[in-house]
Amino acid sequence: MGMGSENAAFPFSTAQSPRFCNPISSRRIFSDVAEDVTVSVDGQSFLLHKFPLVSRCGRVRKMVTDSKDPDLSKLDLVNVPGGAFAFELAAKFCYGSNFEINAANVAHLRCVAEYLEMTEDYQAENLIIRTEKYLNEIVFKNLDQSLEVLCACDGLDPMVEEIGLVDRCIDAIALNVCKEQLVSGLAHLECDGGSGKLRMHCQDWWVEDLSALRIDYYRRVIAAMRRTGVRPESIGTSIVHYAQTSLKGIERRHVWDSGPLVGDNQRVIVETLIDLLATENITTVTLSFLFGMLRMAIEVDGGLKYRIEVEKRIGLQLEMASLDDLLIPAVQTSDSMFDIDTVHRILVNFLQRIDENDSGDDLSPCGYDSDGLKSPSHSSVLKVGRLMDGYLAEIAPDPYLKLQKFMALIELLPDYARIVDDGLYRAIDIYLKAHPSLTDSECKKLCKLIDCQKLSQDASSHAAQNDRLPVQMVVRVLYFEQLRLKQSSFSGGGVDGSFSQRMMMPCSGSGVPSSCVSPRGDNYASLRRENRELKLEISRMRVRLTELEREQGIMKQQGSRAGGGEHGRAFLASLSRGIGRITMLRPAAAAAERRRKKSSSSQGSEGKSRRRQQKASFAYD
Repeated sequence: MGMGSENAAFPFSTAQSPRFCNPISSRRIFSDVAEDVTVSVDGQSFLLHKFPLVSRCGRVRKMVTDSKDPDLSKLDLVNVPGGAFAFELAAKFCYGSNFEINAANVAHLRCVAEYLEMTEDYQAENLIIRTEKYLNEIVFKNLDQSLEVLCACDGLDPMVEEIGLVDRCIDAIALNVCKEQLVSGLAHLECDGGSGKLRMHCQDWWVEDLSALRIDYYRRVIAAMRRTGVRPESIGTSIVHYAQTSLKGIERRHVWDSGPLVGDNQRVIVETLIDLLATENITTVTLSFLFGMLRMAIEVDGGLKYRIEVEKRIGLQLEMASLDDLLIPAVQTSDSMFDIDTVHRILVNFLQRIDENDSGDDLSPCGYDSDGLKSPSHSSVLKVGRLMDGYLAEIAPDPYLKLQKFMALIELLPDYARIVDDGLYRAIDIYLKAHPSLTDSECKKLCKLIDCQKLSQDASSHAAQNDRLPVQMVVRVLYFEQLRLKQSSFSGGGVDGSFSQRMMMPCSGSGVPSSCVSPRGDNYASLRRENRELKLEISRMRVRLTELEREQGIMKQQGSRAGGGEHGRAFLASLSRGIGRITMLRPAAAAAERRRKKSSSSQGSEGKSRRRQQKASFAYD
């Protein structure tokens, strides 16, 4: 809204532009008559006349009338909103200088007019009423100008809040965006001839403009948009764009770095955007964006409650995550190179969501619908189980990873999350290889987490020859291999098909596939008898092994004293071969196989067992 001028050039028209002089950091606005007052604003002095100021500015009039000096020649104005720039515009208005009110200066003019009390009580069509007309008739009806004025409000606190200009700009933006979406949607609404459905093509061009707002204004704009009914998809797009624009300068902090890399402003932005997702219930953002915000919250050392909020949202759709999403670098190297605690909390949130989804149904003891493995909840759990096995294998080589945290992640998933334990076995084997300093008790405790009944044929073959595993683990693997061979002989199938048959068996009462055979009658009694015999033979072998080791030690000492004769070396070599055969436990398997042959009169199982033992090692090393 121009003030008697069609010239858009700022600040003056060329017709009546007053002369300026700046002899000693002072500004002379009107030089036809000698100045009688010097106004100081933010260190700048303006040489002015009392009459134009007193006639329009209530504050200046009060200062002059309240002064005890009749020849008052200096006025000090403090805390002027907009500073010297805004006061100069107000002074020009008082002198009747010709300049243009626009979106760039109207906020400054409105605030300084309020500060100087330029109301209708002192003169008609004063600056307050002129700026209000411009705001109501031009700015608030236009989205672009409303955004420009709101951006210009930055630095005008607290006056701009006291007069309500920020709130009015925010309401105008929200209303105009809502209108824009409605008009644009109607303009681009078209009918899909193939399906008869309506499609709407609408580009939210204002998303980029909102990114120029400071974060506290942006938050209030988003809240106003939600109240006015702007589409959640558009708000989610705006939040993503704002984060990408304002946080793109934050670099990833490595675990060996120390000290803060970003200031408080970035932390406030991250926390505010996360809080917006929660308070405004924005659910349309992508999973990759949530992981990005979680990483940013860790980078800027955001509050724990904000990180937990993002982790809860990630837990709602964890089955859609990728392995790279979970590999979040740790800030400190004391526990691990990766942020294990964050992934642990995400997994807890996921399992809580599964429990809540199934809480209204008839659940089996395993925690999912006994109708079946085809339920959406169980499908999600299986996907997360595979994802976590891959994650465990990735973090297992970390030398800083504590055994307790590694085991806590494994134990968190329920048994039915893994149909096959090959991935878990691989992760544990990698951990054992990367941490050779583990004690025997720690190795046993870790390996107990593997269900030997869920290992595939190749994994079992590898485990039976894995020197890193405890003896108890190897014995369990061999035992269940014997059960598997027995089942294959009963079913008439080969060894290679036994594992797939076991996996395809009907669900047990717990709702998961039965991972071992379910023999009946004589078969069951035979298996129990062979089980007892195998245990007795293993016990005898252990006793014999101890005796042989003691004898070997004695013979070594005697051989060294005797000078290492040929007879002593031959005896030691024979004794070593005997111990090697016992440690491999192969005679136990052969003896059990011969007993099974006598009881079932089967000739094929022994040959298949030998072929299985001759297979190549399961490639985990």
